[in-house]
Amino acid sequence: MRLVHAIGHALTVAGGMTWQILWSLILGFALSAIVQALVRKGTIERLLGNDSPKVLGVATGLGIASSSCSYAAVALARSLFRKGANFTAVMVFEIASTNLVIELGIIMALLLGWQFTAAEFVGGPIMIVLIAVLFRLFLRQRLVEVAKYQADRGLAGSMEGHAAMDMSVRAEGSLFTRLSSPEGFTSVSHLFVMEWAAVLRDIVGGLLIAGALAAWVPDSFWQHLFLTGHPLLAKIWGPLLGPVISIFSFVCSIGNVPLAAVLWNGGISFGGVISFIFADLIILPILVIYRKYYGTKMMLFILATFYITMVLAGYAVELIFGAAELIPETRNATVLNPTISWNYTTYLNIVFIVVGLALVWRFFRTGGAMMLRMMGGSPEPAAMGPMSGNQG
Repeated sequence: MRLVHAIGHALTVAGGMTWQILWSLILGFALSAIVQALVRKGTIERLLGNDSPKVLGVATGLGIASSSCSYAAVALARSLFRKGANFTAVMVFEIASTNLVIELGIIMALLLGWQFTAAEFVGGPIMIVLIAVLFRLFLRQRLVEVAKYQADRGLAGSMEGHAAMDMSVRAEGSLFTRLSSPEGFTSVSHLFVMEWAAVLRDIVGGLLIAGALAAWVPDSFWQHLFLTGHPLLAKIWGPLLGPVISIFSFVCSIGNVPLAAVLWNGGISFGGVISFIFADLIILPILVIYRKYYGTKMMLFILATFYITMVLAGYAVELIFGAAELIPETRNATVLNPTISWNYTTYLNIVFIVVGLALVWRFFRTGGAMMLRMMGGSPEPAAMGPMSGNQG
């Protein structure tokens, strides 16, 4: 009976968190779909030919306008690399597409507070600059060539079919004309539903794990783990520990934000929260995919450089936001609030559920069911011609 009560408590907490963020999830994915509908994958391929600061800036912008699903971003990065894009540029694209997207910022603001959203968009560019520097200093051309050979083998990872799909609007004209056309409505609906399908597993998993941790793990455990009795050590320890927790959580994309809320309430440092969220690109399942895509040595290189930059970005936001006195003094992230009442959250959920249902209806009326069956399909064939993807 006690076990049933404990499980019920965890599910209640997870359900409460789901209700709190539902409208923002729908809004975020709808905005992301609108942006993606206007950006063609062919445009991305043409613009990522080297690792100059200008190209890396473009890669960051295109990543922001891309999918928030970590698996889809990793698969798309490999596809771009096979077609001749620069390896550093596709890694920057991958980072931006999972850590600097609209929907992530909205969810973080709702569950954690606007300061965390601001820190994400300050720390993300810092991480990208650090990655560019480390890749320039330590990534050897031979390793890139070996990774290119391995990538061209076309071993399947995850969400390959989703990454290969270009659902952008083909019609010409102004942005409003393209979006307001029947094709625009169809494109947005397809992108909206496919994004949900790609990350639903991680969102549900993240909410369930967060609910279980919030309901079952006592505060004393977190306080000891995060060294809350030693403020200076806690600030040093948090960014080092955050990515490690993320690696073994198996949850990525937006699904790690509820977990971040639990960790923040438990006492992890401000910078630790940010480094934890950044680390969705080095969770164990994605490390396995990197090994398939690029080989063991490149997987280890990505793991090492990503971890170092995530830790340093966590320290940077801790220092910047601490100096600006923007780190929240209280730890009251929205976790243990399972009640549902007639407030602005309920009204917004009703409105956006209607919007979501309209997009789902359009999706299935325009051949969407077949796309869902294809989203885990085979990788795209490699581009023909001489070896590409050079560093420089």
